[in-house]
Amino acid sequence: MFNSLFEYDAVTQTTSNLNIGTFLIVLISSLVIGFGISAIYMLTHKKEGYAQSYAITLIMLTPIVAVLLMLIDTVAGGLALAGVFTLTRFRSIAADPKDICYVFMAMACGVIIGKGYIGIAIAFFVVMAIVLYVLNMLNYAAPKASDMTLKISVPENLNYENLFDAVLNKYTSSWRLRRVKTTNFGAMFDCIYSIQLPNNVEQKKFLDELRTLNGNMTITLTLFRYEDRLYEINK
Repeated sequence: MFNSLFEYDAVTQTTSNLNIGTFLIVLISSLVIGFGISAIYMLTHKKEGYAQSYAITLIMLTPIVAVLLMLIDTVAGGLALAGVFTLTRFRSIAADPKDICYVFMAMACGVIIGKGYIGIAIAFFVVMAIVLYVLNMLNYAAPKASDMTLKISVPENLNYENLFDAVLNKYTSSWRLRRVKTTNFGAMFDCIYSIQLPNNVEQKKFLDELRTLNGNMTITLTLFRYEDRLYEINK
């Protein structure tokens, strides 16, 4: 009775070759590879940090795909499964586009294991893990400048127009004034710039020169690109 649960195919109304031994082999091997993918993800994200939920998701994704593909052993079923995962959006908390690579890697390993090619899945994981680790160690394709957002508070008695242009031209690769807004009931202006700051620039010296121009008011430098589509409408 128990074994029949693993051998009966409800779709084709026939007895399949699937048994509890095959099921356990697929499940355990996919879990092991899932743990490996999660480990390489955490290893390559030590510096910038990682989300625990994302690491756990990578562990579970491989066996989920593998077991489903093992049970759905038809072309139509495989296409339906691919469509479901296509509609699913995987995003990390840090919104790092490279993290989607780990999701596709986990899904690919699950598909390969689900089709019964466990050796190929192991080889694929080992090669991809080595490539990802080496690229991380070499800091491959790292930009020479960082996209940042600069917010400078200016008292109302100072004319902020062209006030900081010379310093910005000196220290940044490119810059653009994105927004100006009043604060403290009009007593202050907040000038928000999107800048590209070269990695070899001494940030303290850069901020100190800006402070001499804005009356030593608040300056905030954030390591994120400024996004505000409202102010870029083409007329």
